[in-house]
Amino acid sequence: MTGTNDFTADQAAYDYIPAEEIANRINALQQRLVAEKLSAVLVTHNVSVLYWTGTMQTGYLFVPAAGEPTLYVRRSVERAKREASIRTVPLGSFSRFGQTLRQDYASIFESEGPPRVGADLDTLPASTYLKLASFVSEAYDGDKGGAALPDRGLSRLTDASPLLRRARMVKSAWEIERIERAAVALEESLAEALPELKEGVSELEWIARVEYGVRCRGHIGVMRLRGYNQEVPTGMVGSGTAAAEPTYFDGPAGGRGLGPSAPQSVSMKRFARNEPILLDLGCCIDGYVIDQTRTAVIGELSDELKEAYGAAEHIIREVEKLMVEGARCSDIYVASLKLAADRGLADHFMGFGADQVRFLGHGIGLEIDEWPVLANGFDMPLEPGMVLAVEPKFTFPGVGVVGIENSYVITAGGSPPRALTRTKEQLFVL
Repeated sequence: MTGTNDFTADQAAYDYIPAEEIANRINALQQRLVAEKLSAVLVTHNVSVLYWTGTMQTGYLFVPAAGEPTLYVRRSVERAKREASIRTVPLGSFSRFGQTLRQDYASIFESEGPPRVGADLDTLPASTYLKLASFVSEAYDGDKGGAALPDRGLSRLTDASPLLRRARMVKSAWEIERIERAAVALEESLAEALPELKEGVSELEWIARVEYGVRCRGHIGVMRLRGYNQEVPTGMVGSGTAAAEPTYFDGPAGGRGLGPSAPQSVSMKRFARNEPILLDLGCCIDGYVIDQTRTAVIGELSDELKEAYGAAEHIIREVEKLMVEGARCSDIYVASLKLAADRGLADHFMGFGADQVRFLGHGIGLEIDEWPVLANGFDMPLEPGMVLAVEPKFTFPGVGVVGIENSYVITAGGSPPRALTRTKEQLFVL
């Protein structure tokens, strides 16, 4: 259970997720299951398991619409029991998982009609999905004379990914405090590293200095991303042409990277005078991320780039006014497009040409690409407690990228959002 441990003094700072926090999350999830007429949900993704249990040990979380949830752990059972705030048991034989579910949740699987069980299909490997689907089918069909075939199971393991992602959109005060801790760690580390951002230093050398600073302050070493085949390091520091180089990363500026095996973020390019340097950095404390961007230059930017940077600051100020409780995400995105077009910069906004991305901002939390997203198709209204990173940026091929990014928490009652980012807003002229 949370807080009950015999760790030594050097582990005293080990930060458990409070049991009350987990209980509130489970209760909110069960309410959503009832509303969606789901009998239960099977959570398999490690970040989601962490969110609803308090541990990230390997296993499967089964949450019924009513009653006690269970975390079935493959390894480490001992550590999971120490960290989790819900019923935690060994998984046992994976091939018998269907029988285990039937035994533990007879009221669900011995019902007259087949239960509707959801799962996080957006992250679940197909091979594991087929096995789990057959187990769910077996749990229901075990003694009914029907064949427990995968195709029967498919109809009883539905996609609950949107439900699960929506359930995590609104952050608690405990979660927001973790994001704020990350913001402070990044602010302090950037302040220490900026004096070393000099002509002739490579992007890789300099970001290592930032990473040293945030690591010493508790950064876990990764920034988790949910998107399939997407990765994100601690940040993207790109100077001049390297920042504007297109890549697979689903963001307005991916960076050149270190080669085909790492085709994003920092490269071996060295900083030069009078070119834009994009400092898109993050930090992750207790699993929760902060995301921010600042622009720097050694010398002076061209008039074109100065104008574009000014446009980015203007857009983020106007968007702050729009980010109030009840505002639709898609409307805010459309407004940003108009603001960029009014400055004559539509072709450069959030990328260039075919590589322009179709969003302005994104939710952050345990992952860097959470919901909601400021984009077309996201017509959901903003709610107090949602945390979003807003990143107006302008890309000029062969020249560079300029922009700004802050993370905000939505407040109640029509008030403007509260900025969580701590680093001073300015064009850093070095």
